[in-house]
Amino acid sequence: MADNYKPRLKTHYEDVVRKELTEKFGYTNPMQIPKLEKIVLNMGVGDAVGDSKLVKKAVVDMALIAGQQPVTTKARKSIATFKLREEMEIGAKVTLRGARMFEFLDRLITVALPRVRDFRGLNGKSFDGRGNFAMGITEHIVFPEIDYDKIDRMWGFDVVVCTSAKTDEEARALLDGFNFPFRDKGQKAA
Repeated sequence: MADNYKPRLKTHYEDVVRKELTEKFGYTNPMQIPKLEKIVLNMGVGDAVGDSKLVKKAVVDMALIAGQQPVTTKARKSIATFKLREEMEIGAKVTLRGARMFEFLDRLITVALPRVRDFRGLNGKSFDGRGNFAMGITEHIVFPEIDYDKIDRMWGFDVVVCTSAKTDEEARALLDGFNFPFRDKGQKAA
């Protein structure tokens, strides 16, 4: 990416969302205003126990979605019932920060979520108590980077949006500023 390039959502955050949050919560110091810190994508491949090539396919798909090379996750201990051995590759994860984070968030909100079948909005109670929001995507094909004709398997993955907010209410207001499609629009975060 070019040095002077600034993602659309980052500009929106700096120009609109920061002012709205300051008015709503009465921040006196600009460093108090919550911001997005990172987005973590995690894809577990349970079928990798039987076929180790599946993890490599999942890594390629996740790299297309994230725009950054993911790392493979390995089993920490052996579990005989699941035929799982220690250090066996069982998934992929990637952490997005900066411009890539804002670009992914933009694609998630404007392109991917509207393409989810029977989408009724995100659960507003999926905050962890410390201002982070987690959600799951059941089919990775909702992202336009994935060629539907070349897919032999659907992968699901988790998306965790980490913020600097101290409370869930502040984090909810921050994500509302980015037009997150929560299904319970009028209610506060629990």
